Amino acid sequence: QVQLVESGGGLVQAGGSLRLSCAASGRTFGNYAMAWFRQAPGKEREFVSSISWNGGNFAYANSVKGRFTISRDDANNTMFLQMNSLKPEDTAVYYCAAGSRWSTGVNVYDYWGQGTQVTVSS
Repeated sequence: QVQLVESGGGLVQAGGSLRLSCAASGRTFGNYAMAWFRQAPGKEREFVSSISWNGGNFAYANSVKGRFTISRDDANNTMFLQMNSLKPEDTAVYYCAAGSRWSTGVNVYDYWGQGTQVTVSS
């Protein structure tokens, strides 16, 4: 079992930056691929970014490529999402997820956090 807790969300103006954190506890964090997903009101949960268990592989949604950066700190059981040049369409609840396989698919990940709200004003 892995417990995930997101933090770092908030309200920011368009063009601003936020850094999300995902703190993990439980089983060995370094064994898991990690990912960020987001869900806006009335929309399905969508893939944002993922990183493989060893940090060697990355994936980004086209909508965030070049603006968001995913990273992980296995020594501190934490994953990050640096979000720059934020746009109003980035507004959503952001979730971190852990799974045994690196993927962009929402159904692949076994463990989920409760989410953190990101609101970008225009």
